[in-house]
Amino acid sequence: MPVQGVPDTQRWEKGPRVVAIGGGTGLSTMLRGLKKYTKNLTAVVTVADDGGGSGMLRRDMGMLPPGDIRHCMESLANTEPVMERLLTYRFTEGLLAGQSMGNLILAALNGITGSFEEAVAQLSQVLAITGRVLPVTGADVQLEAVFENGARVIGESSIYSFKKEQDCRIDHVNLIPRRPAALPEALRAIEEADLIVLGPGSLYTSVIPNLLVEGVAQAAARSRGLKIYVCNIMTQEGETEGYTAADHLQALLTHGGPGLVDLCLANSAPVDPGLLERYREEDAAPLEVDRERIRALGPQLAERPVAARGRDFARHDPDLLSQAIMELYQERMVRIFRGRQRYIKEN
Repeated sequence: MPVQGVPDTQRWEKGPRVVAIGGGTGLSTMLRGLKKYTKNLTAVVTVADDGGGSGMLRRDMGMLPPGDIRHCMESLANTEPVMERLLTYRFTEGLLAGQSMGNLILAALNGITGSFEEAVAQLSQVLAITGRVLPVTGADVQLEAVFENGARVIGESSIYSFKKEQDCRIDHVNLIPRRPAALPEALRAIEEADLIVLGPGSLYTSVIPNLLVEGVAQAAARSRGLKIYVCNIMTQEGETEGYTAADHLQALLTHGGPGLVDLCLANSAPVDPGLLERYREEDAAPLEVDRERIRALGPQLAERPVAARGRDFARHDPDLLSQAIMELYQERMVRIFRGRQRYIKEN
């Protein structure tokens, strides 16, 4: 299947096996760029969301939250514009106010197939997505945050306001139930990956929850593929105020264990001045890259201009980010032939 922006379709079809782990807007943004480089792309997505339209369907229908999954499928879809508009349409009135059509389609497929994983697979076929999207677990999980003062709160959607009340940092997060079983396909994809990308996205509510699923962090640590953590551009109000890049990395390693990250990719482009004042009002700021601390933690550091320009929010540019990721991968990997093509780390 030809992909716009990729001159060599054969190279795209035989591209590296990339696994992107996370959730939220950051992950779906990155996927829009990565799908231009390889057909062999897997998104492993958190299912701890309990707010908004996803939370409503989760409570009313007993299904896993579809929102983050849907965003990823939208990013990877190769379909007609009218279908894209249909998926992203959000109702504005009545009982469905705030709910997206894409969520409702997934809910209907969940009822038809009797399995959320199968619902995702069926919609993926309809949308002809590049690669695949997998929930990290099929378990009904909740996210618990434990703060440095010992206070606890359960529910992803409650963390923001509770943290503001406590006025202290998050110490760690847990899943309830603890260590739920991972989707076997997700573990297999991680184990076979040539490149694993963590983030970008909310540290405690989008990225780390995946690492708390049984076997996920361990599979990533064992992988021979290159493991990149994409740092956020800004700190996040209600979650990581005052954090540096090394603070983010330390939290990942604390929750996921050693061997999880080979390289940190941080933005080096300045944030538009017009956005800084708005973020300052939200107690957010550009992420400080404390190079010495990152090196002390073990991973290498790469800084590239990957921020989008002329936007209403400080976000990664999908094309610049994916280009930087693939360049870093190509710089550190060599292709050899041992009966078949395989990407391995360069010694």
